[in-house]
Amino acid sequence: MTAVGALSMNRISWPRLALLWLAGVDLRITLLAIPPLIPLIHRDLPLDETAVAALLGLPVLLLATAATLGSMIISRFDARRTAILGVALLGASSALRGVGPSLTVLFAMTLVMGASVAIVQPALPALVYHWTPNHVGVATAVYSNGLLIGELIGAGLTTQVAVPITGSWRGALALWGMVPLITAPILWWMTPALGAIETSARPQWLPDFKRGLTWRLGLILAGGGTIYFGANAFLPDYLHHAGAARLIAPSLLWLNAAQLPASIAIALRPGWFVGRSGPVQAMGLLAAAGLGVFFIPHDWARMVGAGLLGFAAAFGFVLSLAFPPLLAETPGDVHRISAGMFTIGYGMAFLVPLLGGAAWDRTGIAAVSLAPVAIGTFCLLLAPWGLKTGGREL
Repeated sequence: MTAVGALSMNRISWPRLALLWLAGVDLRITLLAIPPLIPLIHRDLPLDETAVAALLGLPVLLLATAATLGSMIISRFDARRTAILGVALLGASSALRGVGPSLTVLFAMTLVMGASVAIVQPALPALVYHWTPNHVGVATAVYSNGLLIGELIGAGLTTQVAVPITGSWRGALALWGMVPLITAPILWWMTPALGAIETSARPQWLPDFKRGLTWRLGLILAGGGTIYFGANAFLPDYLHHAGAARLIAPSLLWLNAAQLPASIAIALRPGWFVGRSGPVQAMGLLAAAGLGVFFIPHDWARMVGAGLLGFAAAFGFVLSLAFPPLLAETPGDVHRISAGMFTIGYGMAFLVPLLGGAAWDRTGIAAVSLAPVAIGTFCLLLAPWGLKTGGREL
């Protein structure tokens, strides 16, 4: 570690934590703005249900398939410049999604936006490694909290705030796109170049999918992602099938709101949780308990069960993001490990819920649609077994 890196280890840089948090908000506020706008987009564009599914699923798929592209860009330009480039591209593509009267621009810009998010994601753990090497747990929890806040803003305030302010769904997308466009120059002005702490040799970028660690971390991320996406996808239809449609909105609220306390708890006590296999496995047990409680046919149980699932998914997700900077042997390893983890984790989070829907279609049993949640609990229980971080401080 050079003198610059050693100085950064002595204390937390609060401005840099704030920038990490803002970058986290950027990655989700634009991503989650589309679902609440679907009825308005339907009114203006010829969008059938297949197109809706593609529009909503495309960014999640890109989080998996484009993560390696992010790793390659980081290896050439470093994590800071990659984050700045990706955030700027994210804002521009998000704002341009509403330009033009056809679906072509909407899907093309959604493709660019999803790829931009995927490029930035492996850069954030690398920035944690460089900016806060002695406070990995706090920094990871902070930018994860930004991700969760961005989800809540995008999903909860788009139709209530952005559309009334701008007067249209196109204006709402442009408004949220301004957030990352403002973030990019702030990142450029307020952070130093990483050249002084990068290795002299160009780091490798291709994830090592033959390495067991890559798969274990990917499965941990998949555990939290599968629980979250599977629950969001099938809780509404299951409750409707069970004659409890009145509980759809409150259950989804509990599922998503319960994520915030998870990131806050980790930020307050990172040494208790980060870099350890036990807390991840505990979240697997908590998710299994939440699923069991959800199936109890009482109103309170549906909401409490959903809340437990949301908390466990978010807790596991945050803990998974902290592993790459803790386990990397060199700065160049962080983005490689992260890219491999995102490819596996988000790939499963995209595919496994599809299996839940297919199982319901084939069997006619509504409860099997939540099988992806059970698969996620097994990932959290089994993947981190015996995982060690080498005693690095958190």
